[in-house]
Amino acid sequence: MEPGPPGCSGPAEPGPRSRGADREASAAVSSRARAEAEPQRRAPAVAAVLPAGGSGERMGVRTPKQFCAVLGRPLISYTLQALERVCWIKDIVVAVTRENMEVMKGIIQRYQHQRISLVEAGVTRHRSIFSGLKALAQDQPDSQLSKPEVVIIHDAVRPFVEEDILLKVVTAAKEHGAAGAIRPLVSTVICPSADGCLDQSLERARHRASEMPQAFLFDVIYEAYQQCSDYDLEFGTECLHLALKYCHIKAKLVEGSPDLWKVTYKRDLYAAESIIKERISQQICMVMDTKEDEEHVGHRLEEMLKNELSVHFLDCKSVPFGQKMENLMQIREFAKEVKQRNILLCGLLIYYPQDEQKLQDSLRQGATIIGTLIKERNSGLVGQLLVA
Repeated sequence: MEPGPPGCSGPAEPGPRSRGADREASAAVSSRARAEAEPQRRAPAVAAVLPAGGSGERMGVRTPKQFCAVLGRPLISYTLQALERVCWIKDIVVAVTRENMEVMKGIIQRYQHQRISLVEAGVTRHRSIFSGLKALAQDQPDSQLSKPEVVIIHDAVRPFVEEDILLKVVTAAKEHGAAGAIRPLVSTVICPSADGCLDQSLERARHRASEMPQAFLFDVIYEAYQQCSDYDLEFGTECLHLALKYCHIKAKLVEGSPDLWKVTYKRDLYAAESIIKERISQQICMVMDTKEDEEHVGHRLEEMLKNELSVHFLDCKSVPFGQKMENLMQIREFAKEVKQRNILLCGLLIYYPQDEQKLQDSLRQGATIIGTLIKERNSGLVGQLLVA
């Protein structure tokens, strides 16, 4: 019930993928075809670094915010999923603390994340990013990754990043050396004096909030971190500033979407859950026997649902009725298996009356059940065979 990956158009060759992933393979062929058609536009190798060593102090919970569950799945897993769907990102390096290393490995294994490498995080954000960059640099003896031309730096707790903004910052970074997403300021920024009185305020229309993702030519940002002072590594927060301060690179600023916000406080988890629910409730995958479906029930259901949902079909092989009923009875075990990947599976049995009006009523009832199941995501109905 989760949305599938978008089209793999982008500036780089796709990275490693799991065997048998037909859609990713198709996207890879498409990417290579475009590269051959436009030989003058060489695609840069792209990697991403995610600092994920934060303690979640501002959230006020014991669990670091990147590992907080949203709809039963760790927040960082949604962020990794968003980056994995961009097939031209070759490697994704995640910096986590030593005590959370096994937790992160478990998340990667459970949700079958691909192209992920782990490094130990530093005590600050900049030190964690530097650790990720070192893993990608060719001058490190223990590095097993290849150095990219462009590196994306993103936050583990910004799960709603889209391929469009990633492509924009990567393209701008290739041209200008550095680029970052920005958003208009929501509140006016003021500077208090030492005695707690107003000293000055910034003109809100002239300033912007720096967001993620950001992208850099790898050699630029790696050199900046190598020259970085201990003070900057300890107290700094802005990567674009390091590129300017140490490499004299003026970053290109790219207007970002409202979805780039960062999960910081506990209330943000509820907002993130609402957005994720809305996104995953917009698509459904229906498994059916299209050869046996003489009434085209599945496609008639699609007509009823298309204004609210995007419907995808998987065709199952025709089997004898007795065996088919036996398969339906096994749905509960299958549902338990796929639930581990945050997929809620239910069975729906639709009555096929000869009367056209009764069939329409049955289809409407089925559409109502489907819509409710997806929007509510009621785990109590997982593995159940429902009748319309």
